[in-house]
Amino acid sequence: MLKTPSISAFPTGTLVLITALGLAGAAAIPASAAERITLANGFDLVCNHHAMVDGRIRVFPRAADETDYLELKPEDVTGFETVPDPPVERKADGGDAAKQSAPLAGAKKPDARLTAADMHQLLSNAGAEHNVDADLLASVVKAESDGNVRATSRAGARGLMQLMPGTAQQLGVTDSFAPDQNVRGGTTYLDWLLTRYHDNIALALAAYNAGPQAVDRYHGIPPYHETRLYVARVIHEFNRRVSAREKMAGQDMASAFMGTH
Repeated sequence: MLKTPSISAFPTGTLVLITALGLAGAAAIPASAAERITLANGFDLVCNHHAMVDGRIRVFPRAADETDYLELKPEDVTGFETVPDPPVERKADGGDAAKQSAPLAGAKKPDARLTAADMHQLLSNAGAEHNVDADLLASVVKAESDGNVRATSRAGARGLMQLMPGTAQQLGVTDSFAPDQNVRGGTTYLDWLLTRYHDNIALALAAYNAGPQAVDRYHGIPPYHETRLYVARVIHEFNRRVSAREKMAGQDMASAFMGTH
């Protein structure tokens, strides 16, 4: 059985998804100011800005990317306010436990990317080996390195799934910039985290980003701004991929049905 949240586990609609995870303040905050959106169910989330588009509220995590947004229904929002950026706790848990800095795509390394077909094959093989949905792995890769096999973070995480050196060594990865080794190691680690947290994808992703010690200490997603953003972004991308996959499957079934009549 694939270790992946089902559509019933994460109801349709970004609002339901985020609030079900309890990710208050899940969106990115700029250094100077941001918006806090109060939701009708009592939760809130912090973003860069919002806009009303086609009768729905688009919540934008970053000022520079208008293509990256979450959508909410107007009736699910009770208010907006401008707030300053709160101080962010950036405490590592035992060296490799936290990766509290975003990857610098190709920092000190030339940019290198696999073809879409090679990436799909690589993730599919790793997912099949560990019973982890390949679309979940693709979502993690997108958030971690945006597909750059030479990506290096300020904290020292490397490769497609941004393995810290100590973690890579424990997983038997000798070259984190080798796509097959990196993905195999990252998938092994994510599989272990999913098992540890009983297939709770939110907690597994939080532990992948901030370390299991932090998740255990706070009995849930830790109050690290980057970690909450990370979990929200990965699940948002995963839901998008699952929806596209199901839509394509539906179209294939319709075509097959029409072909028999």
